[in-house]
Amino acid sequence: MTYENLDAKLVNALLGDGRASLRSLAEDLDVSVTTVSNHLKDLEDQGIIDGYTPKVDYDALGYDVTAIVQLKVEGNALPSVTENLRNHDQMISVYEVTGDYDIIAVGKFTDTDGMNRGIKTLLNDPDIKESNTSVVLNAASEHEQFELAIEDE
Repeated sequence: MTYENLDAKLVNALLGDGRASLRSLAEDLDVSVTTVSNHLKDLEDQGIIDGYTPKVDYDALGYDVTAIVQLKVEGNALPSVTENLRNHDQMISVYEVTGDYDIIAVGKFTDTDGMNRGIKTLLNDPDIKESNTSVVLNAASEHEQFELAIEDE
């Protein structure tokens, strides 16, 4: 067996089943358990695979209000505002972006009152110059990952 594309195949297999055993991965990829173990360790050491987490359906847990918060921030305060948002439990994504706003954050809340309280608390920061909040009506796609392209062998 050639090991060409093995890392991509291993990542794709784990995307399909993040709880797959080394033995089942080895069988599916037609390599030894030791080879899978070594490649997996290398992918983890390189930071390509950064942990194994469950896919949580927040809606099913009552967090069915999703808010997208866009913020304009004083230039030198960008790192501290970003860090503050990252540390907020209900912010599931925080991005520093180009364009009209400096930061876009996505949060999950149990209801609009909770969303309102959470966002108002965040907006007490004097370094935030302007904000715009949108409530998601329908998540057509969320938390999706994609398989890696595998070159022809």
